[in-house]
Amino acid sequence: MREHARSTSRRIAKLAPIFVIAAVVLAACGSSNTAAGPKKSGFTLFMLPKFIGIAPFDLAHKGAAAYAAEVGDKVNYGGPTKADPQEQVTFINNVIAQKPDAIIISADDPDAVVPALKSASDKGIKTVSFDSDTNPSARVVYASPPSAEAIGKAQVEILGSQIGYQGKFAVLSATATATNQNTWIQFMKDTLKDPKYAGMTLVKVAYGNDDDTKSAQEMQGLLQAYPDLKGVIAPTTVGIAAAARVVSQANKCNVVVTGLGLPNQMREFVNSGCVKKFALWSFEDLGYLSACAAHHVLAGDITGKSGDTFDCGHLGKKTIGANGIVTVGDPLVFTKDNIAQYQF
Repeated sequence: MREHARSTSRRIAKLAPIFVIAAVVLAACGSSNTAAGPKKSGFTLFMLPKFIGIAPFDLAHKGAAAYAAEVGDKVNYGGPTKADPQEQVTFINNVIAQKPDAIIISADDPDAVVPALKSASDKGIKTVSFDSDTNPSARVVYASPPSAEAIGKAQVEILGSQIGYQGKFAVLSATATATNQNTWIQFMKDTLKDPKYAGMTLVKVAYGNDDDTKSAQEMQGLLQAYPDLKGVIAPTTVGIAAAARVVSQANKCNVVVTGLGLPNQMREFVNSGCVKKFALWSFEDLGYLSACAAHHVLAGDITGKSGDTFDCGHLGKKTIGANGIVTVGDPLVFTKDNIAQYQF
């Protein structure tokens, strides 16, 4: 019996190093998993514009896809066929069922989309807004065009410099609920309080709903209602092109049309002399920035806190400002002298 006990002890002693090695290996494996942390690439993003079928959002998709290709992510793209908040909400719910890692959205209505986006968040789907912000409670980061203040001021100055800072003007906007449009218009109104613009009077804000036909009808209505109208600011690429076409066809290019437009859509009006100046930014870069921000949110690099920084490919280092906003850059002003340089 004693001999059997001694034999058993010897066998256990021989096996002890093996147990120790196994424990070390298991511990090392556990340590490796912990060190790996959150997933760093291979994310699926869904870009959801206000609606599909127009060049600015096509360009944003192109930019987002370009960034995704650089880092190994994937971007799916889709949305309603017209600007309608409820249709966008329905689309969000359909996207949730696809289980992407993040939704990148240009909101038709900042508040209407909140419940659907919070439902997405409950399922672990992050939201980054671009172009037109959601209520901040529904997203992590807003990838913004140049600052709203800069855009609002620039549009008033571009118009004012062409009408001698005197006379009546109107704004031809998109939808009445579009966050970006309303913010820019408010900064336009704030800018008008400057004594420099005391001679300029905003007579009406019209809404073309980002629809070419509706925007043209609204522009025609403005010309009829205000025979002494000096100019129109259309802070929407659909609206400015429609407004330029209306004044051109009516031989009323004395009414200054400016705002935010695509060079390719505005080229004929600029080259004819009917439109002198307008502004925008690169929608391709904006889409690139939004996908970049979504990637870094998912990778755990940023949380939307002011001061967070992240590297964004050819856009360089970006810093998040107040309210989780990161801007793409400064506005571009297009004229007959430089419009040929831009092909978008």
